[in-house]
Amino acid sequence: MNSLARLTPALALAAALVGSAVAPAQAADGLTPKSPEAVGYGGAVASVDADATAAGIAVLRKGGNAVDAAIATAAALGVTEPYSGGIGGGGYFVHYDARTGKVSTLDGRETASHTADQSLFLENGKPLAFADAVTSGRSVGVPGTAAIWNEALRLWGTRSLGDMLRPAEKIADQGFVVDQTFQDQTALNQARFKDFPATKAIFLPGGALPVVGSRLKNPDLAATYRELGRKGVQEFYRGQLATDIVNTLQHPPVDPASGRNARPGAVDTTDLANYRVHQQQPTHVSYRGDDVYSIAPSSSGGTTIGEALGILGHSDLAALGRTQYLHRFLEASRIAFADRNRWVGDPAAVDVPTKELLSPAYAAARACLIDPAHALTSPLAPGDPRHPAACASSGPAVPETYEGPNTTHLTVADCWGNVVSYTMTIEQTGGSGITVPGRGFLLNNELTDFSFTPVVPGVPDPNLPGPSKRPRSSISPTIVLRDGKPFFAAGSPGGATIITTTLQVLLGRIDRGLSLEQAIAAPRASQRNSATTGAEPAFLNGPDRAALEALGQSFVDAGEIGAATGVERLPDGRWIAAAEPVRRGGGAAAVMWPAR
Repeated sequence: MNSLARLTPALALAAALVGSAVAPAQAADGLTPKSPEAVGYGGAVASVDADATAAGIAVLRKGGNAVDAAIATAAALGVTEPYSGGIGGGGYFVHYDARTGKVSTLDGRETASHTADQSLFLENGKPLAFADAVTSGRSVGVPGTAAIWNEALRLWGTRSLGDMLRPAEKIADQGFVVDQTFQDQTALNQARFKDFPATKAIFLPGGALPVVGSRLKNPDLAATYRELGRKGVQEFYRGQLATDIVNTLQHPPVDPASGRNARPGAVDTTDLANYRVHQQQPTHVSYRGDDVYSIAPSSSGGTTIGEALGILGHSDLAALGRTQYLHRFLEASRIAFADRNRWVGDPAAVDVPTKELLSPAYAAARACLIDPAHALTSPLAPGDPRHPAACASSGPAVPETYEGPNTTHLTVADCWGNVVSYTMTIEQTGGSGITVPGRGFLLNNELTDFSFTPVVPGVPDPNLPGPSKRPRSSISPTIVLRDGKPFFAAGSPGGATIITTTLQVLLGRIDRGLSLEQAIAAPRASQRNSATTGAEPAFLNGPDRAALEALGQSFVDAGEIGAATGVERLPDGRWIAAAEPVRRGGGAAAVMWPAR
């Protein structure tokens, strides 16, 4: 099935011609050109980075499918976006299989040690300062990314892991061109990067920030990728590489002269050997006749977006003016986050009412809270999804806890109609700040996504640390089907703003008549059951703020929110690939055979 011979004659000819073309020309500054939108046939890739997108397109041109291309793109992002994702972290993978019409998901979330308990981030009975917890071995969970790559290829791919790592190996060996965003992200981490010799050697060349326009190489990561390709992922979870990871997090290799107290972690070789990716059912809701699929817990993304869509289904957003549309979007987000904060955690450790949160009965019970004339007051109390009652609450309000803002999302489609929406992360920008010596990758700080202590004393908290538990995530890779076929797919980085960003993209495309690229580019606001709504400067300075404030909405400048990508299938068989025009320096969208 997965060869040029199985394409239609026109597509086969196009693929052969494009596949023989040279790599995209570089601009005068050495950077591979980026485009926020591409339209054409044969498949599509959208990511934040041009080199990574090109790696995925190259796989499609050689007859690989969407899963193959997604892994190649992700591996390249591990080189060029190392502060956002890579094999030191984890993620969530959503896949549409064109042959079966089925949407499946993989949970590759990091896990705590089997010895972890609710005191994980306590010292002398008090919670650690967040900054101290982040830059430590204690924050490092068992990485799931290598396992998710392997499992996705095993289940749905057509190429070997080694083959899909090869483009990334080349980028790591030859280097990528540093842009302003990469330098800015390094600068944010310079104070802690310099305290870890292995991190400093790669990301602070010569002890200084990498120069914009210079080429940053990572031969250690190239060698690690080659080893994984040759030995398989068992090397990561049971081999010498596993031992190196454990030694690093249990004995953080900090410069003694720095004076930094990088606390050790408890994850051990048993935890790595026992790690498993979970293949599970996606969340699913019907919205305006479309089928919306996303990731189920341990991420809260699918349940929170699904609940918000259920609530908004009680309003005709297409017919409303902009003020009322945005007001209801913010209120539905507020309500859904009130429930997310109270009820969602790792379903292997706590009883999560996923089905009930997504039920039409519960959506109706929560939708009646929205007052078109005035905003609700946050923090709003949760409802009881198991016993839905109109406008009722269940116990005290549970505020949101902090999540790191970084992550990276990619979307891929192929000529057979398969689609992948995949988000991977190492949590904070730069993760724990700790690089595995000689291996070239940063370790995550995902365990800081746990609540350090119960958010509200006396109220059960589903997101406290526990043995082998997965911390709650907000990652929301989403695929939308129309009449059983792919309509579009999207996702974003951004910590808890991932949920509101993805929701806003969905509403913009489905309800508000925006193109996918316009929905991604639109100014963003993120209400997460807090007294104020975070919003981008373009939103704050736009035409909607005053009217929304008159309804009781309150805003605060949140800077840049998210960095979404998406793909869409047009009725004539063309694909649209869409990415950010500006955020994070702009994204990179490409198709196999461009055509308007």
